[in-house]
Amino acid sequence: MPIGVFDSGLGGLTILRALRMALPQQDFVYLGDQANAPYGHKDAAHIRELTVQGIKCLFRADCSLVILACNTASAVALHDIQTEWLDPSQRRVLGVFVPIIEHLTSRDWGDNSPPTHTGLRDVALFATPATVASGAFSRELRFRARDVHVEAQACEGLVAAIEAGNMQDAIELVKRHVDALLKRLPAPQCAVLGCTHYPLVAEAFQKALPPETRLTSQPDLVAASLKSYLIRHREFAGGSGKFRYLTTGHPATVSSSAKVFAADPTDFETADYADATTPR
Repeated sequence: MPIGVFDSGLGGLTILRALRMALPQQDFVYLGDQANAPYGHKDAAHIRELTVQGIKCLFRADCSLVILACNTASAVALHDIQTEWLDPSQRRVLGVFVPIIEHLTSRDWGDNSPPTHTGLRDVALFATPATVASGAFSRELRFRARDVHVEAQACEGLVAAIEAGNMQDAIELVKRHVDALLKRLPAPQCAVLGCTHYPLVAEAFQKALPPETRLTSQPDLVAASLKSYLIRHREFAGGSGKFRYLTTGHPATVSSSAKVFAADPTDFETADYADATTPR
């Protein structure tokens, strides 16, 4: 049974790469919504609408479990999808925020006990404008950890530069955004790259940050979390290591752009968006 991996663009390929390494026998279907990317500047209602469309597309591709490998979709849409739209007895949708929160606080997601002192003090979050505006990361972190300060930086332009393959521009943007955050928080204890595109410039982030700042690796954390989840929910596991790539954009163009994100050739197919609305 394939597991669906959804992203607004190509950044989720960094998550998929880690998932395939951790679960080489698992089948995956990747869907990039290039026709509507990027999500970072869209309003919450539109992000929810597009995310639901993507999930439905992956359900039609026989995926009963879907990973939202998009921090914006996870931050803005996941809670409503899980509580108001999804029937969890039939299918599941998981996000990429949970593994980071669990890792930083050393607490399971289902632990609803009062927040405790976890050793966390100052956390830097680098993310898209929509992810920052949602406040989801700060809210969930403070729900579990006492006396922690989150300083968020909306990284304008960074996703577009990475998607376009303009890595030198991307590195300059990283320096600019890190400098802006350090003016408000000079010595963050750890830094979270809250967008699946950002691992491609993780080295630039680490160089721009103070040497003592610990940088989290979201793809590795998500992969370890899914591997653990499948041990507990074997009904979603299975396959022989097959994978497909779907896009709402032009397959040849997207396949060419994906070379920035994936070492292996990625031949995208046109996604089945039978009930999709006209992109706005």
